[in-house]
Amino acid sequence: MGELVSQTEIVNIVQKGQAEGKTYAATNGCFDILHVGHVRYLKKTKSLADYSIVMLNSDSSVKLIKGDDRPINCEEDRAEILNALSSVDYVVLFEEKSPAKLLEAIKPDIYTKGADYTLETLPEREIVQKNNIKVEFIEFVQGKSTTNVINKCLK
Repeated sequence: MGELVSQTEIVNIVQKGQAEGKTYAATNGCFDILHVGHVRYLKKTKSLADYSIVMLNSDSSVKLIKGDDRPINCEEDRAEILNALSSVDYVVLFEEKSPAKLLEAIKPDIYTKGADYTLETLPEREIVQKNNIKVEFIEFVQGKSTTNVINKCLK
């Protein structure tokens, strides 16, 4: 079972763990309505390291990206749901549109992103290269997205 931690706490946890030889894989997202695509993505992220970290967009961050009618679930609920998954060790919130600043502070061993990105299109490319963070691109599950779930509910 995972836990919600502050940005300061996660930086300290990772620094201490890495000094002891532990590895950390981090990813980010809104995870607004959890679906099987999210679950498989998070399981794959966890399989790459000793510990997994989800950098979770705060409510205000989700609104910036997805619009005023999102998120559907508040950040506290989204964090609690993620923390209930065995594949999530830590959840940390961030307010910005991008997790770049937090990613640079944490410096995980591995950073996972959806396979709709490449190293060339990755917004955090400069940070991962500068900090020697390995990037793993994870395939999406076809047809599984929060937007699809919302649209199906609206019909």
